[in-house]
Amino acid sequence: MTTVDDRGLDPSDAPRRAPDRAPADASPGTGVNRWKWQNVYVKRLCLTDAITVVLSVILAQTVRFGYEDLLRAGGGGQLDYTVVSAVLIVAWLGALSVFRTRSRRVIGAGYDEYQRVISATLAVFGTIAIIALITNQQIARGFLAIALPVGLAGLLLTRWVWRKVIARKRARGDFQTSVLVVGGARAVRHMTRTFSRKDGEGYCVVGVCVPRYSGAPGDVIDVDGREITVYGDEHSVVEALELSGADTVVVTATETLGSEGLHDLVWQLEPLDTDLVVATGVVDVAGPRIEMRPVAGLPLIHVEKPSYHGAKRSGKRIFDLVFASAALVALAPVFAVIALLIKLEDRGPVFYRAERIGLDGEPFGMVKFRSMVTNADKMVHQLLAQNEGAGPLFKMKDDPRVTRVGRVMRRFSIDELPQFLNVIRGEMSVVGPRPPLRREVEAYDGRVKRRLLVRPGVTGLWQVSGRSDLSWDESVRLDLSYVENWSMVSDVLIIGKTVKAVLASDGAY
Repeated sequence: MTTVDDRGLDPSDAPRRAPDRAPADASPGTGVNRWKWQNVYVKRLCLTDAITVVLSVILAQTVRFGYEDLLRAGGGGQLDYTVVSAVLIVAWLGALSVFRTRSRRVIGAGYDEYQRVISATLAVFGTIAIIALITNQQIARGFLAIALPVGLAGLLLTRWVWRKVIARKRARGDFQTSVLVVGGARAVRHMTRTFSRKDGEGYCVVGVCVPRYSGAPGDVIDVDGREITVYGDEHSVVEALELSGADTVVVTATETLGSEGLHDLVWQLEPLDTDLVVATGVVDVAGPRIEMRPVAGLPLIHVEKPSYHGAKRSGKRIFDLVFASAALVALAPVFAVIALLIKLEDRGPVFYRAERIGLDGEPFGMVKFRSMVTNADKMVHQLLAQNEGAGPLFKMKDDPRVTRVGRVMRRFSIDELPQFLNVIRGEMSVVGPRPPLRREVEAYDGRVKRRLLVRPGVTGLWQVSGRSDLSWDESVRLDLSYVENWSMVSDVLIIGKTVKAVLASDGAY
């Protein structure tokens, strides 16, 4: 059992006294008050949404009907499509507001923003179709068929552009959400490191209130060279907000505070322009698996079990077959050119079969274009002292075994393309965990073995998050996160990100 000192901290995690210095920056790197920049951002979203919707509807009317004001619709009546266009614009913009597509909870981070835009758009056009059916008033399908895809694509594109702008500013330290953590030193360290991995989402820990803290305010908790100031105990939150300039309070010490303590904190923050967030402690679990259900007046968080079987897996297998077949057909000319270049360089074999461990621990031969000299396997022991790989992986940035053609292939992951043959054979999936070596699997503990519950992938979270630059622990974390949360939507998103990562050659060697 871990001992806790009289300040409510693990002895190994206790804050240290900072040297005398000026008070901590109220909100380091934020550049501008959060509420101010969010208001400006929301106004810009409103403007671009309005322009996009208006232009898409005008385009649909112009393309379908020209410039005539009154046009005959089905049923022998006449319909003024200028009025229809005006109603559609108002309804569309209203739906974007009703579905809270510009809520401060979703702007600038997370795919929930895109989902709300899609839901709002489909709701408007679905309602129009129902009204037209009930009133027996037919609206020209060509008009709607142009307005819907053009408008939706435009809305998603402008949202994507704005998110890139804000992500770039956040990477420079602007547009931050300043967080005050109510919890222990370990929680602060974990949260700070987690936020630093996702700097594009703009969360920055600027202070901490440690429950049962008995020391004097001003101690600091060191997190990878960055000092987080301790402002007191759980009863010092309001004063800490004033000193730190934080605009969000994250509570991790729910056991210490208890229900009464949380209620008191809610009422203390009520007159302040501050958000309160309660951290569940559940990590790497995606939103669709988490559901809040009130039970006997208590808000309980239910975490659904991950699903690896049934219709979900069958759907993934069908997707894999269709995607891999299409990819092999489309890439056939590329395969022919690569095969010729490999043969011309050293006359060796075109393909290389490497043993990997697949679904449920079954070994299989993973097919790749040969990117090394023919006797590369026998040279590994001579190069072990120069290993730069993470954990049990062997990696070298300047591996002397790689051929000239191989270096180009590896830079753009072209050597991985024949793995679509493994997908067709059912040994791999298009998206999944990184295919491990036998010696890696032999070193797995019980937790890491969960990687083998799904087929390894041609690409995956590891591919779009740094590839060879990832540490072993981070690679394992990403693989386990995928295994526990995989879905068809996430697969499609990862495929899209893979194209970008490959073209940028991020972490490839």
